[in-house]
Amino acid sequence: MRAIWKGSVSFGLVSVPVKLYAATESHDVSFRQVHVKDGGRIKYQRVCSLDGEEVPYSDIAKGYETEDGEMVVLTDDDLADLPLTSSREIAVEKFVPTEQIDPMLFEKSYYLEPEKSGAKPYALLRQALQEADRMAVVTVALRQRTTVAVLRVRETEAGDVIVLQTMMWPDEVRVPDFSVEVGEVKDAEVKMARMLVETLAGDFDASEFEDDYAGAVEALVKAKIEGGEVERTPTSTKTSGEVVDLLAALQRSVDAAKKGRGESADESAATKKSATKASAKKSSTTKTAAKKTTAKKAPARKTTAKKTAAKKTAAKKAS
Repeated sequence: MRAIWKGSVSFGLVSVPVKLYAATESHDVSFRQVHVKDGGRIKYQRVCSLDGEEVPYSDIAKGYETEDGEMVVLTDDDLADLPLTSSREIAVEKFVPTEQIDPMLFEKSYYLEPEKSGAKPYALLRQALQEADRMAVVTVALRQRTTVAVLRVRETEAGDVIVLQTMMWPDEVRVPDFSVEVGEVKDAEVKMARMLVETLAGDFDASEFEDDYAGAVEALVKAKIEGGEVERTPTSTKTSGEVVDLLAALQRSVDAAKKGRGESADESAATKKSATKASAKKSSTTKTAAKKTTAKKAPARKTTAKKTAAKKTAAKKAS
């Protein structure tokens, strides 16, 4: 894992230098919107709802829509004046009983790892939370915004670790606008419901549950790939290397050129075969002609050599 934040936990006069790691990751199945005909990705343009023109990034600003539907445009200077903080401190405000915090308030979870110099105070805080059965309510600045969070201890295979869980603000939790009206509940019905609860009672084990939908999607995709039902596009196909992409592109270019000439696949194959044979014959003919030419030229070289030797002998005698 890679640390996404570094800072320190402070409670009283104690400071624990720590690293922050994302404790969860989503394995939810996601799909792309594609063109049914060729599998190409669908792209969206940034179009203004008033004039219908495409807007470049340089002309896009942040806007806040009021309850009346009015749009207030905020500039970079406006946003710079907002109360932001870059503090690297996780400040403990108070320690509260675990049962007092509604799990519905929890948002994101992070693991806290101590730096080498903070191993001992980290262990002390961890043990204190466990023995008191309490959570530490803290304030922390993540992504330049202060948020409320809690520190609690979680048991893992690697050992007990302190987890930081950010919380939603109270006004972000909606209140149901309905009530459940029931008639009289008989004692026999309550007794039967309790028996059902006892029958299904047990300990929670997360490994007993699995995402059947994600597994079914993976099996379906694998079956389609093995059956050749894949739309491979230049922008979305993952290949084993650049050479394969180049060969595929060249092959598509050749096919397109043949199609433009009105050649069918059979004609193309026949043309390719005849071209190969012709090339082989031409190569064979060229080699044979070369051999004959070499054979004819050989005696001429010998004759020339003899004449040269005779001239040298005559010159010696004359001398």
